[in-house]
Amino acid sequence: MGGISIWQLLIILAIVLLLFGTKKLRSLGTDLGGAIKGFRKAVKDEEQGAEAARAEERKLEDSSEGSVIEGEAEEASGEQRKDRV
Repeated sequence: MGGISIWQLLIILAIVLLLFGTKKLRSLGTDLGGAIKGFRKAVKDEEQGAEAARAEERKLEDSSEGSVIEGEAEEASGEQRKDRV
């Protein structure tokens, strides 16, 4: 009852074609397609960058565990301390 029928859509399409012409609509479609393609590429690049960042973070977490070096500290004599200061 309140919807748009196919005939009404066709009439609107015909009016738009008459107002703007096919060249203008073709260039508009090309521009819109390029914008969508650029958006998809940006989303894909962002996802790849996020995955690379997560991989780098995991790598840093693994290497931060480190190892313990066993040994004993020896106290230096008085002469050696003066030389270092």
